[in-house]
Amino acid sequence: MMWSNFLMQEEDRRRGAAARRGDGQRQPGLSPEQEGKVKLVLLLTAVGATLAVLAVGTEFWVELNTFKANGSAVCDAAYLGLWKMCVKRLWQQDVPAGRETCGPAQLPGEANCTYFKFFTTGENAHIFQRTTKKEMNLAAAVIAVLGLTVLALGCLCIIMVLSKGAEFLVRVGAVCFGLSGLLLLVSLEVFRHSVRALIQRVSPEPPPAPALTYEYSWSLGCCVGASLVLLLVGICFLLLTLPPWPWGSLCPKQGPRAT
Repeated sequence: MMWSNFLMQEEDRRRGAAARRGDGQRQPGLSPEQEGKVKLVLLLTAVGATLAVLAVGTEFWVELNTFKANGSAVCDAAYLGLWKMCVKRLWQQDVPAGRETCGPAQLPGEANCTYFKFFTTGENAHIFQRTTKKEMNLAAAVIAVLGLTVLALGCLCIIMVLSKGAEFLVRVGAVCFGLSGLLLLVSLEVFRHSVRALIQRVSPEPPPAPALTYEYSWSLGCCVGASLVLLLVGICFLLLTLPPWPWGSLCPKQGPRAT
């Protein structure tokens, strides 16, 4: 009887020690409430990532329009983005009657699209007797690609948080998303300066350069939207990493009043 009690106590002691070791080795993961919040912000991240990829991958950042009053039945318009430009010849009868310039570029017409050569041979592009400033165009494209790369790293961090429970990566992902939004904004601003430089760099060689107007198009709008959404995502993930006690001190819970 004494030996059986001793063996049972020894077995209980071993089980308790093993349970304590297991608790010490178990990593604290996300609570169901925190995991739900992370997934909700991740849906917002998907919206920002879609807008960013759509903006960088399309060429409707800016439209260059000549004036319709050229004594011809056709007029020229162009649109360009980070990677290529397209010159389009439109019939003036298709252009809206109240519009003084040729466009919009989405109208049906004969299009001639070429990729920028300053990524390969380093040559400037020429459009409407004007020359691009390749340094600014190249910088805008590189910064945009860097923003997409940082965005992919942020998504990888959040996936690791949900799959492995690495809660510390939430803050890393927040920094990545915020940085990605800032890089896209910087790329957008550099591109705007490159458009202004293109308008001013008129070639002195004949024929004379036509008068141009320009307007920003929907791809640039997608870039602005992606930047704002990603900045919001970064702020949301940072808020999720804050401890709960500051908010509890700002909004203390009131207990039941004594009657």
